[in-house]
Amino acid sequence: MLDTVGVALAGAVEPAARAVQCVIQESRGPCTVLGLAVRATASDAALANGTAAHALDYDDMCFVSLAHPSAPLVAAALAAGEIAGASGRALLDAYIVGFEIEGRLGRVMNPRHYQRGWHCTSTLGTIGAAAAAARLLGLDAATCGHALAIAASEASGVKENFGTMVKPLHAGLAARNGVLAAQLARAGMTASGAAIDGPQGFLAAMDSEHPSLDGCAADLSSRWEILETGITVKLYPSCAGTHPTLDALLDLRRRERFSAGDVESIDVGVDPIVPTILMYDTPSSGLEGKFSMPFCAAAAIVDGWVGIDTFDGSRLTDPRIAALQARVNMRVDPSLDASARSLTQARVTVRLHDGRVLTASADGARGYPEHPASDEELASKFLACAMYTLTAPRAQDALASLREIERAADVPAVTARWSE
Repeated sequence: MLDTVGVALAGAVEPAARAVQCVIQESRGPCTVLGLAVRATASDAALANGTAAHALDYDDMCFVSLAHPSAPLVAAALAAGEIAGASGRALLDAYIVGFEIEGRLGRVMNPRHYQRGWHCTSTLGTIGAAAAAARLLGLDAATCGHALAIAASEASGVKENFGTMVKPLHAGLAARNGVLAAQLARAGMTASGAAIDGPQGFLAAMDSEHPSLDGCAADLSSRWEILETGITVKLYPSCAGTHPTLDALLDLRRRERFSAGDVESIDVGVDPIVPTILMYDTPSSGLEGKFSMPFCAAAAIVDGWVGIDTFDGSRLTDPRIAALQARVNMRVDPSLDASARSLTQARVTVRLHDGRVLTASADGARGYPEHPASDEELASKFLACAMYTLTAPRAQDALASLREIERAADVPAVTARWSE
């Protein structure tokens, strides 16, 4: 929750988020739009906050759902929690409910669903957001079932839009549609009980790896995806497919003390999923740069770090980065562990002009469940992000409120501390 609110505060000034804010500017309601001193309806606030949270591609992800779970879940839960007057504990409870539903669907549907071009943050995220909102609105079992079935017909989002402003919009739409589905069900709208797993339901229509939910839901509340799989917190604001490589390259650079001018070439070996996501060899925008292994690798070597400013449009024309990215080659490496989770492995080879050949491998990256971000790293990232829209004292206050959110009696009182 803390990490997602932070990246949403930074993302609120991005063009995709600004476009959504422009569209909802006439909205009137009780819900917080992060980074702005305005309020909106629950669905509009969820749309704006979900888009902002994913605008920088700095939000967390999950390797079972192959989604960015928290951008839609937090945005939907905050909106539903505000209209329900929920406690902080109820907010976190609803987040976990949504996460578990997404995780179960991810186990059934992936990797085929993702490989076919569906963006799980939007498809699975819509159903997870509906579950979280239904939980906060106190829907009974039957009404919650209708909410999830409504959400199944709302879910969409194609990966061809990666590297554009529509990718973060996917997270906003998932949050909005989840809240809307729960509200419609509460108002009496009914839907098919087989909308998820029927012959023409969600699994069949969206190319699920497995054809049914058999066995995936039986252990809900006894086995926890959020503990077993965990959450990957991003320490670089780029596609997660770049992170193992960036860790390996930055570690090599620090250890061997070479600079961009010393590099003859960089070879990056990845798993077969990575090239379907990192689609841009020569990016033409900062958004495309987040999905470009050559650009990310070159920027890491040139600057010695990768942050929000790395993807400012002006960096694309930096002659040092441009020269080095032309010498970065990404390929599928068949020697990587085929049983490992997608997006977690990389093998890099750096050839230097002096004849040295440096190699490094990565299994996961800093911020992944096996190498979790420290409290200090989380706080530093939050404050750096929050200060894009808040003053330093307000950012510190927001950080404190999020660290205490489980004990908060009233969500609206907490969210009031997240804007100027």
